[in-house]
Amino acid sequence: MLRRRRKPDRTAAAKGPSAPPNSLFGEILDWMLAPLLFLWPISIIVTHNVADNIANQPYDLALAESVRALARLVAFQEGEVRVDFPAPPRALFRSDQDDTVYYQVALDDGPLVTGDAEIARSSPPMIVIPEEIHYRDDYIHGEQVRVAYQFLRTGSDPGTPLVLVQVAETRNKRSDLASRVVTGVLLPQFAIIPLAVILVWVGLTRGIAPLNRLQSRIRRRRPTDLSPIAPASVPEEVRPLIVSFNDMMARLEENLQAQQRFIADAAHQMRTPLTGLKMQTELAMQETDPEQLLRSLKHIADSADRASHLISQLLSLARAESSFEKVYAVEQVDLEALVRDVALELFPRALAKDIDLGVEACGQQLVVEGNAVLLREMAKNLIDNAIKYTPRSGSVTARTRVAGAIILEVEDTGVGIPESDRELVFERFYRVLGSGEDGSGLGLPIVREIAELHRATVSLNPNPAGQGTIAQVLFPRGVMASLPVSNAAPEALRALE
Repeated sequence: MLRRRRKPDRTAAAKGPSAPPNSLFGEILDWMLAPLLFLWPISIIVTHNVADNIANQPYDLALAESVRALARLVAFQEGEVRVDFPAPPRALFRSDQDDTVYYQVALDDGPLVTGDAEIARSSPPMIVIPEEIHYRDDYIHGEQVRVAYQFLRTGSDPGTPLVLVQVAETRNKRSDLASRVVTGVLLPQFAIIPLAVILVWVGLTRGIAPLNRLQSRIRRRRPTDLSPIAPASVPEEVRPLIVSFNDMMARLEENLQAQQRFIADAAHQMRTPLTGLKMQTELAMQETDPEQLLRSLKHIADSADRASHLISQLLSLARAESSFEKVYAVEQVDLEALVRDVALELFPRALAKDIDLGVEACGQQLVVEGNAVLLREMAKNLIDNAIKYTPRSGSVTARTRVAGAIILEVEDTGVGIPESDRELVFERFYRVLGSGEDGSGLGLPIVREIAELHRATVSLNPNPAGQGTIAQVLFPRGVMASLPVSNAAPEALRALE
């Protein structure tokens, strides 16, 4: 599968050396401690509110009892409201040195009967329930107080006026109690949180210990050991990573084996022409007849050409088998223009054999996603193969067309390929017997290798017009695109026609 080569990040390069890779241990630790540090201030606020509620409860009960006691002292005589205190009011409401107590008895929307006028009056509820105590927070002389109040009726008739009875107390004792509660709750947290951080650290260290052991196992391996790691021997969360790692190691081993086969095949194939060159050179050195010497030199030149062609094809095969993503960039390639250029390059060879070499265009630019160097090598091998195995005065036609996908075809009137050999010719160094031509047996293997890199398929079919073969390369729809045709016909195409 082809991939676009990423452009280097010049901005990152300008900033200097890259940052160290992220630590999985640090990432997990951050995600565990960050919520803890975020929730701690929230817990302090919640604890303080809970402590205030806890502190209010007992003092509110005492304050309500003072209101009831004051209400019991209220009497109604001859339409007047009176309050008879059996003792000084401050002693009655148990005022102390910590807090100041205020009291008030007043007619609703009427004059003050007794007590402190500083206490703000409250509006009566819609329904007055006897013995119901209400609470509110207020301020007296700029100091916060807690107020408990009750409404009384001056008579049994619902329409009679209401009497407001209020007792207010400053919040010093409440604040002290709330502070003691908050201190008692939060003080242990200063010891618990560092202990929790230590326990999290220890837990994470033990949790990633299998990863450290896996790392040690991989580091202890020999450089040549590409055997897979048993997924069952690693934690379940790491198994997908190990499976992918094993797949990568398998592909690496295949690449290494391909390189070893290439080296062995290259050494074997190069030995024959080099041996022939050496023998012909030794024979030429012994010749005294100028005509024989010229003939020997011609044999040496032909052998050198064959060796050069073999080396070129070996390099092409190695280039096609190399790591495609790292070495070659992917771009949009106009396949029709590429085929015309290759045909123009090989036109002298076809002319030397009196072969009619032509190009049939479909009338539009056919663009595939691929590497122009390799696609050119593929087209060159197909056309060159057709010229080589086509007898003199034959014809070779390269065409591009669209039939649900982009198709490249090279049709010849050559010797043809038997059906039994149509798959074998894609193997390296395989040559069809009786063809009458010398070859390295690498042309079609190179074509298939490059086609597979571009997710294309290669097939060889007999020529329906008679003798010969049609080599077809089909690019799937996923790697094709169509662009508007150019108005100017290339001079190269006109020259070939």
